[in-house]
Amino acid sequence: MRLTKQKALPRGAGVLLPISALPSPYGIGTLGKAAENFIDFLQEAGQRYWSILPIGPTGFGDSPYQSFSAFAGNPYFIDLDSLCQEGLLYPNEMTAIDWGEDPTLVDYGKLFQSRLALLKKAFSRARHRAEGAYFSFCTQKQDWLDDYAVFMTLKERFGYQSFSAWPTALRQHKADALQELRPELEESIAFWKYLQFLFFKQWQHLRAYAEEKGIVLMGDLPIYVAPDSADLWASPGLFQLDQAGHPTAVAGVPPDRFAKTGQRWGNPLYNWTAMEQDDFAWWKRRIQAAAGFYEILRIDHFIGLSRYYAIPADSQTAERGEWREGPGKRLFTALEEAKGTLCLVAEDLGVMTEEGQSLLANTGLPGMKVLEFAFDSGAENAHLPFHYPHNCVVYGGTHDNETLTGFFAQQTLAQTAFAQAYLQVDKKEELPQAVMRAAYASVADVAILQAQDWLLLGNEARMNTPAVLGGNWRWRIQKEQLTPQLAAHLRALAALYGRTPAN
Repeated sequence: MRLTKQKALPRGAGVLLPISALPSPYGIGTLGKAAENFIDFLQEAGQRYWSILPIGPTGFGDSPYQSFSAFAGNPYFIDLDSLCQEGLLYPNEMTAIDWGEDPTLVDYGKLFQSRLALLKKAFSRARHRAEGAYFSFCTQKQDWLDDYAVFMTLKERFGYQSFSAWPTALRQHKADALQELRPELEESIAFWKYLQFLFFKQWQHLRAYAEEKGIVLMGDLPIYVAPDSADLWASPGLFQLDQAGHPTAVAGVPPDRFAKTGQRWGNPLYNWTAMEQDDFAWWKRRIQAAAGFYEILRIDHFIGLSRYYAIPADSQTAERGEWREGPGKRLFTALEEAKGTLCLVAEDLGVMTEEGQSLLANTGLPGMKVLEFAFDSGAENAHLPFHYPHNCVVYGGTHDNETLTGFFAQQTLAQTAFAQAYLQVDKKEELPQAVMRAAYASVADVAILQAQDWLLLGNEARMNTPAVLGGNWRWRIQKEQLTPQLAAHLRALAALYGRTPAN
């Protein structure tokens, strides 16, 4: 018996593009008109799905998978033009700021220097309105919002250091210390809450617009919280910590042929015993929060919910880790009612344990296939389309992969020859287009391509290179690249393989 009751995803095509990568004159993509224009483009292009990377507030390293909160939205995504229309900002204030020299790349350093200062001006002009909607929002989100706002206020106060470097009483979330300091923090706490009010208001408008246009939003749930997050700070009992509040073990994956010493991610691990005592209430809140943003949610590192790899916190590599039992079926049974109509997708890439395979089968969730992984081991490779079940999502490549053009520029002669033979093309240069066609032609219910691959861009447009610090999460699409000709090409391809919404 399947643990989840969700329906199969309608056959369709979609794109992987983070909010940060949308066009904007203000340094980064936002939830405003450019997002609506992109939805219009998707509709014209016969697309059904828009796959979006995590939308939480980012810190050092700029990774959306290392967020200050599992519940909050990224203030960088608040649309400034919308605030201008509301009289909260003035055009000259926005144009006077240096947002970066290259509109195709996000300059996070300049965003950090300027964005919050501008949003504080908007806050100063709005706070006296005493909007009923704002106070209602604060009440609705009280289970996480106050802790998040206090956390960000303290981060700002201490120069954005990790909370592990704060004074002991504040680091340990001692109520007396926080209460004593609170009067002088109230203004800043209200500011951080107001940013979330703006973000959620703009997101709900965007989601309604997407629904009107027939575009389904697909989110991405990082399995772990960041080591420097409001979640860990406010709820230490939910994580594997020692008495001083330091992790006893951290997350990662063991050594394999791609990483000889494994991958040490450094995220705190959940205390699943404690979480199960209240029937996974924190996870229920997290899934319910996601359901407010998306119709579909990809669960990153799905294997870690069945069996997870624990690395001693004092180990600098992942070689000394061990496998431990996760909550598995018990978690998904608890989440079934909480998720409502939200559809889940399992990121089941990499080496799957028997426990992971069993959990995927028991939940009935669609897994993932990646065509860039398909051409290195012959006909037995599970990422080749003739192996696919209907109940899966196929990607040309994910945010962690090279672009298709960049990928095939670096493959061995044998891999290239196999790909050309399988995809029936004569020239190496034809492979990226052939992969996109193969994704659409497959039986997979959902086919997702990176926007960079629509444009046949090379690795200069790669979104993320795992294990490489700096230079990631920066690429942005330009308005002039989303042409009527591209929309017509994508619509024709989607129609040919029965992936337009009309099908």
